[in-house]
Amino acid sequence: MQRIEARPEPVEVDLARSAILVVDMQNAFASKGGTLDLAGVDVSGAERVVKTIHTALDAARPAGVSVVYLQMGYKPDLSNAGGARSPNPRKETAMHLMCAQPALKGKLLTEGSWDFAVVDELAPQPGDVVIVKTRYSGFAGTTLDAQLRSRGIQFLFFTGIAANVCVESTLRDAYFLDYWPLLVADATMAAGGPSALAATLFNVESFFGWTVQSGQLLAHLQARSAHRPADAPRP
Repeated sequence: MQRIEARPEPVEVDLARSAILVVDMQNAFASKGGTLDLAGVDVSGAERVVKTIHTALDAARPAGVSVVYLQMGYKPDLSNAGGARSPNPRKETAMHLMCAQPALKGKLLTEGSWDFAVVDELAPQPGDVVIVKTRYSGFAGTTLDAQLRSRGIQFLFFTGIAANVCVESTLRDAYFLDYWPLLVADATMAAGGPSALAATLFNVESFFGWTVQSGQLLAHLQARSAHRPADAPRP
């Protein structure tokens, strides 16, 4: 167990039973011309988030810490989007845009599209887990819980976009399922600006988990790598 100087108080974490979750780092949410940008959301902070996550993943993999990607996306016929009885088409940003502008159908968060793809800088590597989801929470209707439990994972470090939507939704569900959630505060960005991010940080620190800075996480990952055999298998 390692003591991490998190907020609102330090927390003991077992990196051997930890995973970094990369939530929705797709062109849709991190690139100009993607879903969030088309919806009028400022994505200028995404470049910083991409770089921060990239550095964290480069340290996590040799440390033997699992890397799990969550990727939001729908089938081309939208058969898994919820249909008329679901609120999802009315509230989820890509679905809302495609309903309002039929010319966008099949272009936003559609499996196989540019919008759906993970940004090039963070492309999944062999050994990483990739889970496609159709709702904000990565636990809703997916195998995420089973994948984590099969690997003995108990501690989750959250990164990705958007902090106040898919990241926070997945983090809350993780807490309900008795995982230990830690949000890497400088490896995320909110849809809605600084006040939206501040609200998520408050929610996490007050009710659902802890927040850490990427530099704190990196120090622990690098220390673990230094004492781990180079040929040790990844979890």
